[in-house]
Amino acid sequence: MAENNKNVLYKDLNLLKSYRDMLLIRRFEEKSGQLYGMGLIAGFCHLYIGQEAVVVALQALSKPKDSVITAYRDHGHMLACGMDANSVMAELMGRFDGPSKGKGGSMHMFSREKNFYGGHGIVGAQVPLGTGIAFAHQYNEDKGICFTYMGDGACNQGQVYEAYNMASLWKLPVLYIIENNKYSMGTSEKRHSASDALYKRGAAWNIPGKAIDGMNVIKVYEGALEAVEYVRSGKGPYVLEIHTYRYRGHSMSDPANYRTKEEVKGVKNQYDPLITLKNILIEEYKVKEERLKTIEKEIKEVVNDSAIFAQESPEPKAVELYTDIYNQDTVY
Repeated sequence: MAENNKNVLYKDLNLLKSYRDMLLIRRFEEKSGQLYGMGLIAGFCHLYIGQEAVVVALQALSKPKDSVITAYRDHGHMLACGMDANSVMAELMGRFDGPSKGKGGSMHMFSREKNFYGGHGIVGAQVPLGTGIAFAHQYNEDKGICFTYMGDGACNQGQVYEAYNMASLWKLPVLYIIENNKYSMGTSEKRHSASDALYKRGAAWNIPGKAIDGMNVIKVYEGALEAVEYVRSGKGPYVLEIHTYRYRGHSMSDPANYRTKEEVKGVKNQYDPLITLKNILIEEYKVKEERLKTIEKEIKEVVNDSAIFAQESPEPKAVELYTDIYNQDTVY
């Protein structure tokens, strides 16, 4: 198959753009890890390395009115939503030029402009919030849906099932996405879940679901098509379990001693989403390696520039402690 000069398309999925977006997330997260080690990023920091294909494929299926909400492993979601790398890095460093003016940090970033509603640190808490955002889509009749992400550990939280019930009862336009990276925080799925089919947990509320491969951007896209169309058609919620794998520990402070180095190396060698897509582009679409190297160079510059920008960004002034606390237009 000959390469198109501008794009390489798989159905409606732009594979070159997907490669660039996934590479941006990978290199951005690697740089974030370095900066954290240097003490330039403080607090908690959860990296998305290994899971890039999930959010990139799903964002390819999104429309302008759709919204996104997730947990604390959120840098990849921010970048996939189109948030500027400079701004995101500034927020990680607690600087004023971040989208939350340095007050959200790694775990609680927010961008209404990009319809990204966080970044939430309490396990599972974003699920009822995403359900509420879906209610707003329905109420406003804007035809948007809410992509509500959670991890496999969050599936055990009670508020998740309260949200499932309400979403099904009212047929809310919410896609529940379980990014199953196998280890919750440091507990394997086999040890924290009595069932290995997390997508079936909505069955009690008549919510359909399925599991798909999360290490190949094309398979994520193909597998998610049915789910997105179901929700967008007004039939109600859908549970999509995406099997993926994080290469780093739960957070930067986690040495990940609960799994072997051989296991991680085996996943990287066989299933790495970037290598998989790179091979598809070269072997099936005849994309020249020089073109991919050019993309790599461009991404490296973007990420390095973001680190410089963030370090030069000012810290928020003390007065910012009193802003964005409540809606000043509210009449009590």
